[in-house]
Amino acid sequence: MQEHELFWRGLAASFLAGMGTVLGAVWVFFFRRPSPKAQDALLSGAAGVMLAATFFSLLQPALDHAESHISSKPLAVLVVIAGLLGGALGLYWVHRRVPHEHFVLGKEGPDSLRMQRLWLFVIAITLHNFPEGMAVGVGFAGGDVGKATPLAVGIGLQNIPEGLAVAAAMLAIDYPKSQAFMVAALTGLVEPLGGALGSSAVWIAGPAMPVVLGLAAGAMLFIISDEIIPETHRGGYEDIATFSLLGGFAVMMFLDAVFA
Repeated sequence: MQEHELFWRGLAASFLAGMGTVLGAVWVFFFRRPSPKAQDALLSGAAGVMLAATFFSLLQPALDHAESHISSKPLAVLVVIAGLLGGALGLYWVHRRVPHEHFVLGKEGPDSLRMQRLWLFVIAITLHNFPEGMAVGVGFAGGDVGKATPLAVGIGLQNIPEGLAVAAAMLAIDYPKSQAFMVAALTGLVEPLGGALGSSAVWIAGPAMPVVLGLAAGAMLFIISDEIIPETHRGGYEDIATFSLLGGFAVMMFLDAVFA
């Protein structure tokens, strides 16, 4: 198979995988405006989805990629850890320097300052989707379509709850349904960008995958621990928030285990 054909296949597959996010976001149109209890449940469910994705979709593949390119296993693990800490520190830097809004407690500052904590959540999901697109592109560029196709299908299925998580989180703090859908959909459309990089520059994207996946994992863990969990435990619904997180984790774990 010629290189340009592999490139277009990788790009198309990563685009279709990203459309899973769009499919998940569509469900936001069937939601009513959530109560405070439902807000905590939705946000905690999103955190559970993110937490499972961090381990099963990011850190485990990062370790696998690192060990395939680095002969020393301890060094391979340290490379992934460096990416993990870098992602967390990078989002911490952004968090400290932009106007923001608490998920539950409301806006801080005028409406014009819409770069808020929710957008850190959106950034984390976007950072997660980009290396997934890269993985699909690298898979197709390697020429083994038999292995690359199930990977693309699995990622697309995993993206469905992620798209719903982003849209539901935006709905929970009073964004219009149409805007919640659009933003959630756009987080998935970065996957073709990653796919294009992975399939056109596999010699670069392949070795870089451990760090890129680690960066995305660190960003997501930062958001879960620093933002979502504290916010959903402020209103007296800690139990529903905890079990919603477990439910989101279980759903994402199932999808990763079955379709990876």
